[in-house]
Amino acid sequence: MPKICYTPYNPKPETRRIIELANEILEEYTAQGFNLTLRQLYYQFISRDLFPDSYVSGAGTKNNVKSYNKLGAIISAAREGGMIDWSYIKDRGRSSESRPHWEGPEQFMSSVAPQFNTDLWADQPRRVEVWVEKDALSDVVGRACEPLDVPYTACKGYMSASTMWEAAQRMLRNFNTYSQPTVILHLGDHDPSGIDMTRDIKDRLNLFSAQYQERFRGRGHDITVTRIALTRGQITEYAPPPNPAKETDSRFASYQEIHGDESWELDALEPQVLVDLITEHIRNLLAPRAFSHSQLIEATYRDSLVWVGDNWDRVDHMRQSENDDTAE
Repeated sequence: MPKICYTPYNPKPETRRIIELANEILEEYTAQGFNLTLRQLYYQFISRDLFPDSYVSGAGTKNNVKSYNKLGAIISAAREGGMIDWSYIKDRGRSSESRPHWEGPEQFMSSVAPQFNTDLWADQPRRVEVWVEKDALSDVVGRACEPLDVPYTACKGYMSASTMWEAAQRMLRNFNTYSQPTVILHLGDHDPSGIDMTRDIKDRLNLFSAQYQERFRGRGHDITVTRIALTRGQITEYAPPPNPAKETDSRFASYQEIHGDESWELDALEPQVLVDLITEHIRNLLAPRAFSHSQLIEATYRDSLVWVGDNWDRVDHMRQSENDDTAE
């Protein structure tokens, strides 16, 4: 585990206690296979009431921007000071890309064969996609979606017109090819914009598919958008810490009329709660027997490719023998 000291750090007792608590939380989630973002770690402190009383703001709450910024500064200094494992926290908004490399064909086959996938939804009655408001939750959403071969999209707020148009065309192509309508499972914050984003997705996908309405009338091509989080029921069940709803949001008045002055962030839910929630909704939408059959076919093909990788010398010898016979 990479705890590397770059800059000596000797925090005061109150700060040292926060670092100890952070390590306990991060180790707990790492053991479950999760790497938290700073915001997810922050909400663990809020929900467990771990900040000292000195973090209470003038509004009488520890859940405030100042607390978040103080925690961020402490975590940054602790990581540089060798007190927190660098691998425990991820910044999912920034990443580097590079071309993969292999030493030779044998290593290539051994590496990629286990990744062979078929379309597990080709024989399903519908297509399912999961859209999440925040890129920071992509890894959590992927943990539910990838085993079930469900595409997922980090919307990063309101989707651009180009991205929404391309999504509508993709869904219409699926209907043309497989006669499958699409269901989008949407997750967003419970705040004025987060609630409105579900409405926006529905409206714009309908707009960009309107020209096909007459052509496919009565054939069940509709694009369905279902909000699965964050809901009032989940807020009651899991009691995530509230935030003041942004009064500067143009949608605040309509939100306030229904939900009041408080808002809640999706990040505040436990990662495993989100994984289980998404998995349950996906499984409720698939035909299990057809899905199991597709998984069996995929596994058979994958095993064949793995065998080729494991027996590359034999395969290469057969190829060379055929080349020699052809040359003769």
